[in-house]
Amino acid sequence: MSELLSSRNSAPLAVPPPTGLVGGEFPAAQPILARARERAPTSKPGYAGNVTPREAWELVSSHAAVLVDVRTAEERQFVGRIPESIHVPWLIGLALQRNPRFVRELETKVRRDDVVLLLCRSGARSVAAAQALTEARFRNAFNILEGFEGELDDLNQRGNHAGWRFHRLPWVQD
Repeated sequence: MSELLSSRNSAPLAVPPPTGLVGGEFPAAQPILARARERAPTSKPGYAGNVTPREAWELVSSHAAVLVDVRTAEERQFVGRIPESIHVPWLIGLALQRNPRFVRELETKVRRDDVVLLLCRSGARSVAAAQALTEARFRNAFNILEGFEGELDDLNQRGNHAGWRFHRLPWVQD
């Protein structure tokens, strides 16, 4: 699948949208990625940009991008997961420390020029993961805004106003 997702180009980081499969064979991806790049952080370290959950689903379902879930295995199992997503946890262990093998593990599953959409619970860990991937010379590391469950609401609950599940996008629970 990685071969299908490659942009096949060596464009500089977070600049114009990649060419190749995303540009040629997935023309509908171009406007989404352009909007996402406009939402890219202006501070350093940066990353390619931010996609909404609906935009992420459109890109993934059209095979223009790969979705990487950076939550823990327990979160995926007990809260829910997106079918066919790749799992590489950003935090590991009981103390939830940064996974020192994160980039290396991901490199075994995707290529550096693939369009990679990163998902966590609320959109915070996925930003850190996107920054780390960009620093590791991944060209198209995007954060999925709102995450799987969204931020806490006034009742300290998630999923009531934002997130992948809130938008009723495909997911399963073990």
